[in-house]
Amino acid sequence: MGTRITELNCKEVICIADGCRLGFITDVEIEIPSGNVVAIIVPGPCRFMGLLGRHDNYVIPWKCIKRIGPDIVLVDAKPNECLFPRPKPPWFLG
Repeated sequence: MGTRITELNCKEVICIADGCRLGFITDVEIEIPSGNVVAIIVPGPCRFMGLLGRHDNYVIPWKCIKRIGPDIVLVDAKPNECLFPRPKPPWFLG
């Protein structure tokens, strides 16, 4: 039985190693030629009450996903190793 990408949207991601709540899935990374899902993307935590944007994104490889439930996804990944810089918007000149 498969899972649709739209069903993954807005599921909470929890790390089973330490019980850390990483956030909610907002995007997936797909390998174009084969159509396989490579990773899920979870936005990092907010900076200063959300006023200064967010920290880097968590890009969690698909192989690290251990269980997909009705409302949560359990992953076996170290959060610090999954952090990648957020892409800058095109209007950003910094």
